[in-house]
Amino acid sequence: MPGSRRGTVGRTLSRILLVMAFAAVAACSPAALPAQADELRVGNEVAPEWVGMNSEALRQLDSMIDSALVAGVAPGAALVVGRHGRIVRMRGYGTLDGPGTAAVTPETIWDMASLTKVIGTTTAVMQLIDAGRLSLDDRVVQYLPWWSEGDARKAQVTVRQLLLHRAGLPAFRRWFLEMEGRPAYIEAIGAEPLEADPGGATVYSDIGVMTLALIVEEISGNRLDAYLEDALFAPLGMSDTGFLPAPELRSRIAPTEIDELRGGKMHGRVHDENADAFGGVAGHAGLFSSGQDLAVFAQLMLDQGEVRECDPSQIGAPCRISAAGGERLVQSATIEQFTRRFDDSSSRAFGWDTPEGRSSAGAFFGRGAFGHTGYTGTSIWIDPDLDLFVILLTNRVNPTRDNSRHVPFRRAVHDAVAQSITDMPVTRRESGQYSPEN
Repeated sequence: MPGSRRGTVGRTLSRILLVMAFAAVAACSPAALPAQADELRVGNEVAPEWVGMNSEALRQLDSMIDSALVAGVAPGAALVVGRHGRIVRMRGYGTLDGPGTAAVTPETIWDMASLTKVIGTTTAVMQLIDAGRLSLDDRVVQYLPWWSEGDARKAQVTVRQLLLHRAGLPAFRRWFLEMEGRPAYIEAIGAEPLEADPGGATVYSDIGVMTLALIVEEISGNRLDAYLEDALFAPLGMSDTGFLPAPELRSRIAPTEIDELRGGKMHGRVHDENADAFGGVAGHAGLFSSGQDLAVFAQLMLDQGEVRECDPSQIGAPCRISAAGGERLVQSATIEQFTRRFDDSSSRAFGWDTPEGRSSAGAFFGRGAFGHTGYTGTSIWIDPDLDLFVILLTNRVNPTRDNSRHVPFRRAVHDAVAQSITDMPVTRRESGQYSPEN
């Protein structure tokens, strides 16, 4: 996602105080467990003690989030925490668009930004590999012969290299300033030369993931949104999830940035300019979803791609529709392969990222965890060893992207969640390379 208008955040002292406040809450020792744990349920949440977590520590987390929103992290946030196959937190905080607007709820719909890359495009690639219709070592030009028109070296680029962001492509181009529509973008993608030889350095590239989505479309014969609806969202009952949200959903959608070039505040219109100019359905951005829907997806990943038996009326059930269980949407070996760090030269897995250094996952998610962030202020992190997922959704770009208060906030939230675990040791991850965030 382009960052050309980041600017400076200012108010350095207030940021320092904000970070200190987050750190203080995250470091608190959990208080004695309350005797009436069953009475602490809210909505579809189980009591924390049911899943080996501490009620008081999570109450302090709620207060921390409320305080962070007041301090300007974002107008609103949604948090979903799942552990041992149950939801322990599914809450909204703040408002959609500032004082006087509707409150955030678990049903609030957010612009996923780069979470589109993993929830949508990467999952589709995994499914096509499972079906034997695609291989990691296939060359892009096997499916998109026009893709190498701008540079003969592109004929050697593989699906594997696109997933690892090692194709030699630039991070992005500001094409939206000069073109719109799928045909124009496809021509530009084909004509784009590489900046480096394939297989070398890791450069996080929107263009590479846009290309992956075009491969999915070529193989499946369907546009990306139609493919994902049939193969992923509908089977999981993820009815809030999709591209180009309908106008009737507008009251539930969290607005993002004021963009004068596009006529004002983005509300139900994708924030990413290239995804918008492409037509709203792109591999790198464009997906909208809610916290309650993403919980279903996260649990699928923890369940190694198999839909669990689930009744949505059961307290804490991570599902939107009743399921008999046993249907497999992704092979377990494929999930293991895609979510494991590829090598020590980068934090990247196939499509996914893993925690390293100053990660958005904080300091206590292990090296076996995987996740991703989105430029609008969204994130998803899943730790199979802790049997834990954390979905944190904000519209931190509202009203402007010149707001980076979400960076320390996001780490503090994940640290507080991990440190609330009581049924197993949770240790600080070994330090490593710095992992950039958006």
